Amino acid sequence: MDYPITPAIRVLRERKIEFTPHIYQYVEKSGTRHSAEVLKVDEHSVIKTLIFETNEKKPLIILMHGDLQVSAKNLARILNVKTVAPANSEKANKLTGYLVGGTSPFGTKTKMPIYAEKTIFDLEKIYINGGKRGFLIAIEPQVLRGVLEIEAVEVRQNVD
Repeated sequence: MDYPITPAIRVLRERKIEFTPHIYQYVEKSGTRHSAEVLKVDEHSVIKTLIFETNEKKPLIILMHGDLQVSAKNLARILNVKTVAPANSEKANKLTGYLVGGTSPFGTKTKMPIYAEKTIFDLEKIYINGGKRGFLIAIEPQVLRGVLEIEAVEVRQNVD
């Protein structure tokens, strides 16, 4: 199967990380529910790569289960900052070099601290963006720790 060679894929290839590519029809603003349905996987194992920034405008990456949200309040408390909020699309695109909806934690343009919901590491396999809209890769979650400097945190909250 042909799949895009993105900065994320280059990083994984350099590190000799095994992954399974999954290409699907991207639908604007459809989120992880759509990709989970198309790939016939549990949305909980589809991991979102979100770009947040602190009140001091310091960017960071947070990895979260597709069916859950980030508690900005808890994340701010952990980071010991006043507030954190999602970066706007334009800023997120600029920081990562990826388009929102196709953001991967691998091969970002700007090096940022990366936090991951700790329960991600309990999963057998995760589906995370490969650096392009409509392109997820399946990997073992422990691979994240092997390739990225990640801090596990507890900041999940149910979707309203």
